[in-house]
Amino acid sequence: MAGIIHFRGPVLTAPDRVRQGLWSVGGTLTFRRPAQPPDRVLDGWVLPGFVDAHCHIGLGPAGPVEAAVAQEQALADLNSGTLLVRDAGSPADTRWMQGGKDFPVLIRAGRHIARTRRYLRGFAHEVEPEDLVEAVRKQARDGDGWVKLVGDWIDRGAGDLAPSFPAAVVRDAVQAAHDEGARVTAHCFAEDTLDQMLDAGIDCIEHATGLLPRHLPRFAGQGVPIVPTLINIATFPDIAAQAEPKFPRYAAHMRSLWERRLERVAEAHAAGVRIFAGTDAGSVIGHGRIADEILALHGAGLPMTAALDAACWAARRWLGADGLEEGARADVIVCREDPRAVPETIGRLEHVVIGGSIIR
Repeated sequence: MAGIIHFRGPVLTAPDRVRQGLWSVGGTLTFRRPAQPPDRVLDGWVLPGFVDAHCHIGLGPAGPVEAAVAQEQALADLNSGTLLVRDAGSPADTRWMQGGKDFPVLIRAGRHIARTRRYLRGFAHEVEPEDLVEAVRKQARDGDGWVKLVGDWIDRGAGDLAPSFPAAVVRDAVQAAHDEGARVTAHCFAEDTLDQMLDAGIDCIEHATGLLPRHLPRFAGQGVPIVPTLINIATFPDIAAQAEPKFPRYAAHMRSLWERRLERVAEAHAAGVRIFAGTDAGSVIGHGRIADEILALHGAGLPMTAALDAACWAARRWLGADGLEEGARADVIVCREDPRAVPETIGRLEHVVIGGSIIR
């Protein structure tokens, strides 16, 4: 750790607010110039470390991975500037990564909870409806304030996406999590699943590819954010092609969801729905791609200030983490240029600092 770091450049303390003069002293941020000269001076545009709000450290294509692989995943995220991760379900126990400065700050959700034989094998704790409430209570106690439900998946009998659990059971499960002091998020692809989750009082929706105009006032009014995971939704055409021979209805549905993915995100933003950036790294998506997701949100129609906010200041407030504030932990990234004007600069960071330690 460098004892004193001087961040000599514009400091973005909010999307539209710039300050000058920021230091890290012993791993803590201050806007007051220290009496001692700095050990390092870092030049560039200063932002709080990125947040990946949908990430799966400890998960691979076949389920849980070894500790060494989980470490590689976390370091790839760290080097990309992701300094805070909201885990969106992992079958691996990653608590050993928490509490230090070697990995991104990790907020765990425990394991996904899915319907029996209605999700990817080896990923989730699979239950039938009568056991959902108790499973939610367990994961709420094991995690860091979040529970992840698999809200829908292909129903092979119906040949299409369908909700995983009855609506009444989902309402009871969400209430059980709230009773335990946890928030609930849910994987949701299909249109009707969103109605079920909103009725249940859900706290967040992952993917939200089924957003329709009728949903938008409810998302905005209930304050329920979405995490679109656009770089993962880009895989839908491949999923549809693989499913086509056996499940043509499902394949057509997945293609239609993919075709309107950008339009839905733009409509949600225009309606005042909160949007946060998440990569869905850990299964088929590689780690360290937060810049790609931010740029994808921008490409969907969000102004670059809003796309950055989805992974910086607003995302940190949502998760109860500090930004660039007096006394905050020094989790900082530095860009060569103003990322609001030159978006691609976020993909080639000049410096990454976590807890006052300069990673690059």
